[in-house]
This record gives sequence, C-alpha cells and structure tokens, in this order.
Amino acid sequence: MTARPAARPAAGRLAAAPGLEGLSLNTATTKRWTLPEAVDGCVRAGVPGIGLWRDRVAETGAAEAARLVREAGLTVTSLCRGGFLTAPDAAGRAAALEDNRRAVEEAATLGTDVLVLVCGGLPEGSRDLPGARRAVADALAELAPFAKEHGVRPAIEPLHPMFCADRAVVSTLGQALDLAEEVEARTGDDGVGVVVDTYHVWWDPQVEEQIARAAGRILAFQVCDWTLPLPADALLGRGHVGDGLIDIPRLAAAVAAAGYTGFTEVEIFNQEVWDTPGEQALRTLVERHRTHLARI
Repeated sequence: MTARPAARPAAGRLAAAPGLEGLSLNTATTKRWTLPEAVDGCVRAGVPGIGLWRDRVAETGAAEAARLVREAGLTVTSLCRGGFLTAPDAAGRAAALEDNRRAVEEAATLGTDVLVLVCGGLPEGSRDLPGARRAVADALAELAPFAKEHGVRPAIEPLHPMFCADRAVVSTLGQALDLAEEVEARTGDDGVGVVVDTYHVWWDPQVEEQIARAAGRILAFQVCDWTLPLPADALLGRGHVGDGLIDIPRLAAAVAAAGYTGFTEVEIFNQEVWDTPGEQALRTLVERHRTHLARI
C-alpha cells in the first residue's frame, strides 16, 4: 500500500499534522467534551476533520457551531444524525420527516454535505420488518429532493443486525445500496449514498463486493473496532482501532479502491473511552491512525 500524499490545506484550512491528513474526530468519541473543547482538541492535535453530532451542535446553535469550526480551519466531515423513519402512524412519520429537514438545514449551515441517517427500528409492537423497510424507502424518497435543494446528501448507515429491532432495519451495505438505488429510480435523484462503518459491516461475507458496488455512493467512512466481551449495553462495545477483531486496514483499502477519497472518521461508543480524559482519548486515536491507517 502506498502512502497517502500530504494534503495541501485549502485557504483557511487547518494544516494537518504529518500522517493525519485524512483523519476526522467524531464528537461521539470524546463524549464529555463540549463542541469548543472538541474543536480545540482537534486544532492542538493537528486533526483536520471533525464529525459533529446534533446534540453538540444544539448546545451552541448551528450558526455558532459553524463559526467555531470555520475559524478553527476544520472540515466538517458529517453531521450525525437523521433518520428514525419507521414511525407506525402518519403523525409520527410527518414529525420524523420534519426533524430530518431540520437536520438537512443544520448540515448545510455547518458546511457539510453529508447527513448520516440511522433509519430506525421496528415500530413498537410490530413484527412487520418488510413494512418498516418500505416506510424507510418512502421517507427517503420524500426527503431526498429537499436535501438536494440544500446541497446535502443523505447517507444511509447500515447497522449490525443486533440493532435491527430498535435502531436500524437496514442491516447490510447491500440493503442500504438497494434503498439508495430505489430512491433514484423513484425520484431521479442520485444523491442518496451510504456510510461504511467498520463496526457494523465487518461481519458481512459480501462486504468487499458491496463496497465495490458502492463506488460513487460512499459518503462517509467510519472506523472503530469490535471488542470482546460485549458489554451489557451492546451499543458501547466499540474500541480503538487495533484493540479488537476487525481487519480495519483491509476494509479501508477496499473503500479506497472503490474511489473514496474522503476522511476516515473515528466514532467510538465505549464507556471506558468516554471516561478517559479527552486529550488522552484523542492521543490514542491519533497513534492508532498513524499505526494502522495513515498509509492506506
């Protein structure tokens, strides 16, 4: 694998530290940091990208958040998250679409064209998995034109099947691509894309085939590792790159081979990581990126 050439920062952009040209901190990783603290941490570490969660943006307001990252010279690599489109009734579906429209507007204000979508699980009391997936398709077909008007691309994130009931009825990259293609067929809009998150897709025997199929639709590449034993809250079973069982460099190479040239965004949900001082967590994140991913 060849080294990534050093990026030339655009005017007003933070010059990345050596080996960190493609690195982005997702604010979920340093959960206890406020947005100003996360921005300051990235600047001091030479990390040029930041993936924002809407809770952090809400603390300052989108306009102020945009000012903070712009003046720091950071690139906003994504906004997390929209989605949860599987409400069982018309009122719930309308409310979800309205929230997603607000998320689109926030993304545009922040200067990112990537809105990550976690599609939603089964409605309470329902066993109708095909129906829930149809609801997602219908909602995306309605949301996509609005997003396009604002220069934002919805990015469907498939989640590991253990989250199918409560978080995402879209469990594989293949299903996410099917949805994106269906929306294009229904609306003529080819802007809907996908997120490749190593934690959620590593187990799939078709993952490399589907990554190749996703060429042109990969809008975000998120990384963390699968560690054992899983905690009682499986959502928090993620570790730093290199701490677990996923061959993350292999997946990164597949994503690069599919033509993706964007950032590698580190998103870790882990109580121990969250309890670690933000500077230390970011230092580990940087070291692991240099060790495992900077040369891909």
